[in-house]
Amino acid sequence: MPVVTPSMIAHRASLVGRAPDKPLGVAMLSFAHVHAGGYADAVTEDPRTQIRVVWDEVPERGRDRADHYGVPYEPSLEVAVGRDDVDAVVVNSMTNNHHEVYFAAVNAGKHIFTEKALTVTVADADRVVEAVEGSGIKFMISLPSRCDPQVLWLRGVVDSGILGDVTYIRTRIAHQAALDHWFGGHNAWFADKEAAGGGGLFDLGCHTVDITRWLGGPPKSVVAQMNSFSGTYPTVDDNAVGVVEFESGALGTMECAWVQRRGPNPIEVYGTEGYAGIRTAGRGPVLQAPGDPEVELPEAPPSPMDQWLSAILNDTDMTITVRDGRNLTEMLEGCYRSDELGARVAFPLE
Repeated sequence: MPVVTPSMIAHRASLVGRAPDKPLGVAMLSFAHVHAGGYADAVTEDPRTQIRVVWDEVPERGRDRADHYGVPYEPSLEVAVGRDDVDAVVVNSMTNNHHEVYFAAVNAGKHIFTEKALTVTVADADRVVEAVEGSGIKFMISLPSRCDPQVLWLRGVVDSGILGDVTYIRTRIAHQAALDHWFGGHNAWFADKEAAGGGGLFDLGCHTVDITRWLGGPPKSVVAQMNSFSGTYPTVDDNAVGVVEFESGALGTMECAWVQRRGPNPIEVYGTEGYAGIRTAGRGPVLQAPGDPEVELPEAPPSPMDQWLSAILNDTDMTITVRDGRNLTEMLEGCYRSDELGARVAFPLE
């Protein structure tokens, strides 16, 4: 488990209020994930940040990306995160080694921004939560749906009680990755269960499984069914459904696929007194409740990365936490256990 020293705490404190002419030094830790290039471009284009070094578990890929951004490639993870000119890291490694990369960064006292999912197992997620919450570093997991005004509006509707008691939640997210053979070469690991944790549900499904858990609250149990409908990636799922029962008594279905070219990806909530839904067949937010209330979307909050940088530099609050990442992993692991066992799985996982 990472050990936080007084010098590490002092280093972190010195970052608050850093002048704009002294950009935050960032280590890019792997380009395994397809979103890594987008994050690296964001760091490069932001005057508050600057890439200092690249580490990658695939040296060829790491050297190529380091050359592209004009920075050194470092083959040692510990050396990369331990550099004096590195204040923070962006993690895009394969999901099954996320926790080891986090621990190296925490040991070096560096702030962490990470691609989802947090970890493959909830046991590792719990270790990460313990390490991060005891370190004082700023940790952000990229769950951008939590910054979507429509999603925030839906959460506000649920919290307001206007729908009555929530009875049912439905979420769906899908695209055509398996139909169009998206994964191969350096990103072939997306279809490797050991490396990625699973297939479509564990990757793409993160966005809506997280929102389902956020809207529904603590889960009581889940039963899931998944398969490789296309056969393109036969060892992982490209078509999946999970049915969750929440502690509140509400039910929810979570649908995810890599075999959809067209059609909506709705998020819907049914209650004893009303209905609210977004992304339904190309329509805007729909609210059916007593009094026919108007739909008023909130302003979009800063992106996860902007929240993270502001927290580092100005000690501002973030709306997404490491525990949110942990709760997502628990839901995902429960779904995959259920599919493997062909049975309902109870929470908390043992």
